Amino acid sequence: MARRAALVLTVALLASSALTACSTEGPTSAPASGAKTGSGGTITMGFAQVGAESGWRTANTKSVQEAAKKAGIELKFSDAQQKQENQIKAIRTFIQQKVDVIAFSPVVESGWDTVLKEAKDAGIPVILTDRAVDAKDTSLYKTFLGSDFVKEGKSAGEWLTGAYANEQGPVNIVELQGTTGSAPANDRKAGFADAIRADGKFKIVASQTGDFTRAKGKEVMQAFLKSQKDIDVLYAHNDDMALGAIQAIEESGKKPGTDIKVISVDGIKDAFVAMTEGKINVVVECNPMLGDQLMELAKKVVAGESVPTRVETQEGVFTQDQAAAALPSRNY
Repeated sequence: MARRAALVLTVALLASSALTACSTEGPTSAPASGAKTGSGGTITMGFAQVGAESGWRTANTKSVQEAAKKAGIELKFSDAQQKQENQIKAIRTFIQQKVDVIAFSPVVESGWDTVLKEAKDAGIPVILTDRAVDAKDTSLYKTFLGSDFVKEGKSAGEWLTGAYANEQGPVNIVELQGTTGSAPANDRKAGFADAIRADGKFKIVASQTGDFTRAKGKEVMQAFLKSQKDIDVLYAHNDDMALGAIQAIEESGKKPGTDIKVISVDGIKDAFVAMTEGKINVVVECNPMLGDQLMELAKKVVAGESVPTRVETQEGVFTQDQAAAALPSRNY
């Protein structure tokens, strides 16, 4: 009887040992895809969006949400309503929730080092989308996905210098800047200024933020029209501000696109319609459809694969004579 009891005990111990070994191996062994967390191995992404300040941003949000669903990535989405403190709060919430990857489009360039270090210390990789940060420690994020805003501003300026190549000066320009301190506002301003600097006939006579919104663009343009007697060109950092400004120009009795040339950045459908109507002269494209590229990058960084530190989107420059042909393909 004693020998039988001992045999039963030995078998039980061996079975227990085998079960313990299996349970230890399970959670620490990642599938080949690298998607090792969440229910059923699903990657969870925390995404902190700037807000919904423009048609471009709405299209960008839709692209991210649809791409996440298609890629099988669980998306935790936060709308910061254009406030940095809201984004920082959202990122900290994502850290507490132990998401696999964090992506966000920063409201402004500075002030991110502390929260990015918190994410790094928690072992959560970060991807910057659309807008960059000025963090000195670039190891705080894995990669940046988006546009070259300096190049966009430069393209706008190059179109202007070409359009006025045979004109005598002065050429008086008013500028509607994006959100103060944001990467696109800083860089589009710098690129444009650099492109027109060599020719002294181009003068920026007024420059003010319109916060990337249509309502603010109209409001600021109304002020420009009252304070500046001669305006030849409007340079707007995005289409929504340009469209708001066009309303102000028309209400003042002037003809946008003719009396005041209009240069804009983004490429939303409404801007292409305005070009076909002769109200905008040129649009420098900034592609919001980043969702698919973002999900591919997310899968790679979660899997521990190396990715480029910067991934740029392909974009073009569209003039009035190209607008009608390009309009049907604008899906945002």
